[in-house]
Amino acid sequence: MAVAIRSKNEIELIRAAGKIVARVLKQLQEDVTVGTTTGQLARISDEIISQAGAVALFKGVPNPQAGEDFPASICTSINEQVVHGIPGERKLCSGDVVSIDCGVKLNGYCGDSAVTVMVGQVALEVRKLVQVTRETLEIAVNEARPGRYWSEVARMMQEHAEGAGFSVVREYVGHGIGRKMHEDPKLPNFVSKELLKNDLLLRKGMILAIEPMINLGTCHTQVLHDGWTVVTADGKPSAHFEHTVAITDGGAEVLTSLD
Repeated sequence: MAVAIRSKNEIELIRAAGKIVARVLKQLQEDVTVGTTTGQLARISDEIISQAGAVALFKGVPNPQAGEDFPASICTSINEQVVHGIPGERKLCSGDVVSIDCGVKLNGYCGDSAVTVMVGQVALEVRKLVQVTRETLEIAVNEARPGRYWSEVARMMQEHAEGAGFSVVREYVGHGIGRKMHEDPKLPNFVSKELLKNDLLLRKGMILAIEPMINLGTCHTQVLHDGWTVVTADGKPSAHFEHTVAITDGGAEVLTSLD
């Protein structure tokens, strides 16, 4: 497993892409309301990305099982949908949660981030799920640093989520990112024999897309007939947060923020 070590200049290029992603997600969070369609959110994303001179990473991604390339600039995954939901004419309702995932490439480098947004009056247990998933990402950002093994970070993430009564998705994990959207390493949000056997020692200059996906019920998932949309096996809600971060001497620095 060859994990790229990025220069200061490359990190700044990834940060520039990340700021566009952050701008998209900030705007879409403001636009999410009862009655908004996920297709409307995608069109807003298209406009922001185009005006920034960037390219939407997700649009056109091939999938032999789906029979068609991914058609949109964002993924919008509602309630039991975990990831890779396709925007369309479905209207958001009070009580829904929608995960919005966005990635762009600018000047040859990529940024990727996701948030889960609550719509109207959301059930208390689902609000807790969203909060705990956000906290799980924050733990990873706070604890990742040079010299630490990824399994140490993943264990803290897993313990936080499961300690709150939720489950961590196994089939989908975080990843390296840089010139391509998906690069080595794979970054599970849980500890397994495979991870311990092939553990990653974090080093300065690594760029990681950390993205916990946490379910209210079972950790198991399945893919719908469209070949893209991943849902929880028991139909209970899921939440998803993601940041692209750089490992620096001082720890993990978030590159997908407006700060």
